Amino acid sequence: MAKIDEVKGYINTLRAYLNIIIAIILALGAGISKLYLSEDINIIFWIGFILIIILIILFIIIARHIHKNIKKLKGL
Repeated sequence: MAKIDEVKGYINTLRAYLNIIIAIILALGAGISKLYLSEDINIIFWIGFILIIILIILFIIIARHIHKNIKKLKGL
């Protein structure tokens, strides 16, 4: 039973990380959209754009990891 609780805790931790990543993506998106609308496309805009892409990739990786652990949880 302890192994199940350990996997559940790990999954919940990964879900918390996903929530943090979503909040950062939304904040960066708002920032770069404001820069775009004010036609102030500079290095900060491009850094934010690249960070959003990196965070989306990280989101996908963590989501896949969560699904793998859920499948492992079924086996326990």
